[in-house]
Amino acid sequence: MIRVFLVDDHPVVRDGIRSLLEHQTGIEVVGTAGNGQELLDQLPAVPTDLVLVDINMPVMDGYTTTQHLREEYPDIKVLALSMLMEELYIGRMLEAGASGYLLKSTGKEEILHAIHAVMEGKPFLCSEIGLAMLHKVLNLDTHGAAAPAQKNQLLSKREMEVLQLIAEGLTNAEIADQLFTSKRTVETHRQNILEKTQAKNTAALVKIALSDGLIK
Repeated sequence: MIRVFLVDDHPVVRDGIRSLLEHQTGIEVVGTAGNGQELLDQLPAVPTDLVLVDINMPVMDGYTTTQHLREEYPDIKVLALSMLMEELYIGRMLEAGASGYLLKSTGKEEILHAIHAVMEGKPFLCSEIGLAMLHKVLNLDTHGAAAPAQKNQLLSKREMEVLQLIAEGLTNAEIADQLFTSKRTVETHRQNILEKTQAKNTAALVKIALSDGLIK
């Protein structure tokens, strides 16, 4: 029996994954938590084999949670489950100690396959991420070298939307309202945009974005 613990700050997601897994032969959902700290508080009393963990969560995010698990519970496998598919996020989770990475759009059969693969000690990336990486590798220029990445290719569609609204002078709260998301998610997007563009602050970010034609 594979004992799975679900960690996600959205109850609807937790309930959905739990419903998907709870009737599967050989898998038992032993607990749920809204963030990494809640998980760590429960683990001493809840024997667990694998943790399915989101990345962006309050109190303790997926990166920090995974690092704690590697240090304190090295026998527990970690499988990331996120909406984020950029290499930055995938790389950080794998570096923190995750054995695999799934998108929340991944189908039931692939999630089950991922759980069994990770428990067998095999690394796992969902097929959508694998195909995206393959397309990037195959995107070669006429000399056979990888074409240089443009900043607008480094940013996701949502990050480009956030960047445009930042340039228009909107606050994080105003951007969150306009994009129908949380202020915390906007703050995460803003930080990721700064890292990807290597801008030191918002003013420098807007200057780079204008000079590179990323925003209107």
